[in-house]
Amino acid sequence: MAPPEKAFPVSWDQFHRDCRALTWRLNEVGPFQAIIAITRGGLVPAAIVARELGIRVIDTVCIASYDHTRQGDLKALKGVSADVAKLGGGTGKGLLIVDDLVDTGKTGRLVRSMMPDAHFAAVYAKPQGKPLVDTFITEVSQDTWIHFPWDTALSFQPPIRDGAG
Repeated sequence: MAPPEKAFPVSWDQFHRDCRALTWRLNEVGPFQAIIAITRGGLVPAAIVARELGIRVIDTVCIASYDHTRQGDLKALKGVSADVAKLGGGTGKGLLIVDDLVDTGKTGRLVRSMMPDAHFAAVYAKPQGKPLVDTFITEVSQDTWIHFPWDTALSFQPPIRDGAG
């Protein structure tokens, strides 16, 4: 995988606004019996969506695919709990999967295989992964690296015209 060429820094304020926008769209699709956050990136948007939709049952699917600079091999660390799977009839019907980003689609395909009838939502989507999600807010190019607020610290950024990505 070629290194991303473009940087897209996202502030906490912007991320919260984007999660609320996602919730507005999801409110038209629900109701949902439970939310499944794809860890780790899906934890923050899942919390915001759960609050806004009044959903109290939140589970996780734990997938490891990234280090801080590149996407690696996919590894499922934890699946959906039996109680939540039961709510979705074993196929995910009435359940909401939430992630921060759908990138290449590898994670999305794995989670879809676990819960094919769940509604899959992501805040951001790249072209390769976009076909796997049912609802998203912002599309970014495949060569863009999103800098989420939980991965960054406040620091000076040079202007784009000075060579900053």
